[in-house]
Amino acid sequence: MKFWLTLILGLLPALPALPALPATAQSFHSSPGATLVELYTSEGCSSCPPADRWLRGLGQRPELFKTLYPVAFHVDYWNSLGWEDRFSLPDYSARQRSYARQRLISQVYTPGFVVNGREWSAWFRGPRQLPATALPGGELTLEYDAGEVSANYSGGDGQALTLSLAYLGMGLSSDVGRGENRGRRLEHDFVVLGFWQQDSERGRWQLNLPPPEAQGQSSTALVAWVTAKGDMTPQQVAGGYLRAADHGR
Repeated sequence: MKFWLTLILGLLPALPALPALPATAQSFHSSPGATLVELYTSEGCSSCPPADRWLRGLGQRPELFKTLYPVAFHVDYWNSLGWEDRFSLPDYSARQRSYARQRLISQVYTPGFVVNGREWSAWFRGPRQLPATALPGGELTLEYDAGEVSANYSGGDGQALTLSLAYLGMGLSSDVGRGENRGRRLEHDFVVLGFWQQDSERGRWQLNLPPPEAQGQSSTALVAWVTAKGDMTPQQVAGGYLRAADHGR
């Protein structure tokens, strides 16, 4: 019996090799001419919903996460005035104040736009076309695998550098019960759901981030940018959407 089984198996055609399983890591690369758009906003501010809607509209542009990177930091200094913004953190308010201390913005207010490290007050006055500026730095590459991040930056000219990373939540909403926006349903994209920074002397970083927090987002992106240490002006930015398995566990 064993003989016949061996013979039959030997006559069967060879099965094709199984394809290799796809790698779980995602790669993101910067592109020349990139723009980083930061919005400082709050659900407690009645002037902020138009800015939030405008930022959401950037998600329809074909250059999104190629040369256009929107980021929304929800500040906490409105929280004591009737409504606590669940996306706000003191660190985000402190970041905006750091821009003011470095005289990159005139004052701390919401909604407040910063484009490539400079205040963009023209949003309030004109057709709201982004400034024709672009980040001047070298190439930034990211590898992301279940929270493990490797980053390399080719620029910097020997400077000490800081890498900033943010998880961004899309398709978020809040029914506001108190404060200036009482009774309104506010919708948000590009909301910062986690923010980290790490310094480097050589333009290389290794980080282990926690998984994105589930806040009800429809999808999550990772965006990272490089600055000289102690200077908030970005040199380069990269990032994009995370796979569904990683977007909010």
